[in-house]
Amino acid sequence: MPKMKTHSSAKKRFKVTGSGKLKRHHAKTSHMMRNKSKKAKLRLRHGALVDKADEKRMKLLLCM
Repeated sequence: MPKMKTHSSAKKRFKVTGSGKLKRHHAKTSHMMRNKSKKAKLRLRHGALVDKADEKRMKLLLCM
């Protein structure tokens, strides 16, 4: 059986933490930032973890 290929867009969007969880970036940061409060923009800067419900699917894309 051939090797599984990693999903190209997934490898650009997710990083694996030391404990094996997946780290992601927040959405809604590309435009219309002037309408968001400073507090909202500050929160969007920091990364977040992929939700437990989605983690299994994302790991399949990354061949983990």
